[in-house]
Amino acid sequence: MANEHTLQSIAFPVLDDEQVAQIAGCTGGTPRRCRDGETLVATGDRAFHFFVVKSGAVEILNYGGEEPKTITVHHKGQFTGEVSQLTGARAVFTAVARGDCEVIEISGDGLRHVLNQCPALSDIILQAFVARRQLLRESPDFVGLRVIGSRYSADTFRVRDFLTRNRILFTWTDLETDPQVDELLKEFGITAADTPVVACAHLLLLRNPSNERLADEVGIHQQLEDTVFDLVVVGAGPAGLAAAVYGASEGLKTAVLDCNSPGGQAGSSMRIENYLGFPTGLTGAELTDRATLQANKFGAHLSIPTAAHHLTFENGYAVLDVAGSETITAKCLLVATGAQYRKLAVDGGELFEGRGIYYAATVAEATFCHGCTAVVVGGGNSAGQAAVFLAGHADRVLLLIRGDDLNKNMSSYLVSRIEQTPNIELLCNTTIQKMLGNGHLRAVEMVNGASGQTRTEQTPAVFSFIGATPLTSWLPTEVERDAKGFVKTGSAVAGSAWWDAGRAPFLLETSRRGVFAAGDVRAGSVKRVASAVGEGAMAVQFVHEYLKEM
Repeated sequence: MANEHTLQSIAFPVLDDEQVAQIAGCTGGTPRRCRDGETLVATGDRAFHFFVVKSGAVEILNYGGEEPKTITVHHKGQFTGEVSQLTGARAVFTAVARGDCEVIEISGDGLRHVLNQCPALSDIILQAFVARRQLLRESPDFVGLRVIGSRYSADTFRVRDFLTRNRILFTWTDLETDPQVDELLKEFGITAADTPVVACAHLLLLRNPSNERLADEVGIHQQLEDTVFDLVVVGAGPAGLAAAVYGASEGLKTAVLDCNSPGGQAGSSMRIENYLGFPTGLTGAELTDRATLQANKFGAHLSIPTAAHHLTFENGYAVLDVAGSETITAKCLLVATGAQYRKLAVDGGELFEGRGIYYAATVAEATFCHGCTAVVVGGGNSAGQAAVFLAGHADRVLLLIRGDDLNKNMSSYLVSRIEQTPNIELLCNTTIQKMLGNGHLRAVEMVNGASGQTRTEQTPAVFSFIGATPLTSWLPTEVERDAKGFVKTGSAVAGSAWWDAGRAPFLLETSRRGVFAAGDVRAGSVKRVASAVGEGAMAVQFVHEYLKEM
């Protein structure tokens, strides 16, 4: 109860008169008198404003359920808003004046000015935003967006996965198990064949949307044309987000693109225990949330999903062709696209992508494992973290490795954790040779490479972490890569035919001047979160040095 009380006090602080006056003076906020019942922010609004209450009250409502429910009521000295205020997403709440009240209305740019110029107020506001988002996530009454679809539908999983990775608040209604599904389908005037659908409050938004359409609708895609950026970062994993934070905070006009979501592979980790400064560990989502909020605070432009299709150079600038025929121009480019897990080359496997085969183990995927056996394939840290996490949800977890020694590629603390978890069974020298099911996965056939013995296990979910392939196919030939596709940098490109500068390449610079690489995509990098963050930060220093040459 003490922790809950502390979170409430952080989420809903009361500013004194001096602090309210400081906000008004710093932002050029507009005083506004509101009538009783006047709506200041409506659920689903884009680019909504920030309000500080000077007198009267503002009620915050959740319109996701059958009837609107009060989340809180702000009185004198309190303020509206939460994380979506900065990320560009749609409003997840409605704010209504109660009684005759007076507020200070502040634009998004004005709020960002406060956060960057008034450290004491910045701390109060940002901590409140983060705490409010946590309270909403933990509230059993808060709905957010509503996704209606079958657990056996690959498109339903894709939509859920996209929203989860982008930290969009939503509630999933499963066609197979939810007792209210018929009533909901009737309410929205749809049938099961129309699903998956995405709704906001009582408004049906989208039927089986693409990720691009979904991003446009929830407000996380930004148009980045018609401007020249000092730095464009391709890839919003730990390296890319670190570069965004340091670049934007140091005055560089910075944009960050990602084809799916912030966080990269690390963003889907349910427990990172060896990251410096977090002795009790943290999830990849927590790390991503903090980094994304920092980048937005400093004014970096994040656009999701924006995939880099082709890179050319014009008058010394990098020109990116991205989805939707959009082009983005940059003085400097940072390649931070990381790597993706290889797909399982298994008989019948292509039928079960998103219907039984998964490449991340988060709460979204864990729901499929309750009361069942989960299978994890891989011997690295990601596989180990997944096995330990899933052991808390599944009856049993089978961990399959090709070799005979789990210590070869996994940190010792994870090996010990696995050995001490009674419902994890390690199967060495074992691979999956066949997948079985009808529309969705029901069982796998495994073979022991040493003994030749086969074994069939009933399972609804296989989690694959079997090595990574760098995401570099979009790069031109003048950005050199090694035999595996990882980007070469520094001394490795000093003798390149493409290198045309009268100096040695910077440590993270590629064979093309002004193009840098950081994180897992870089040849020779250390595949750890801390290393990626360090490289992303370091790259910005080299960007400054390069810009001096222009």
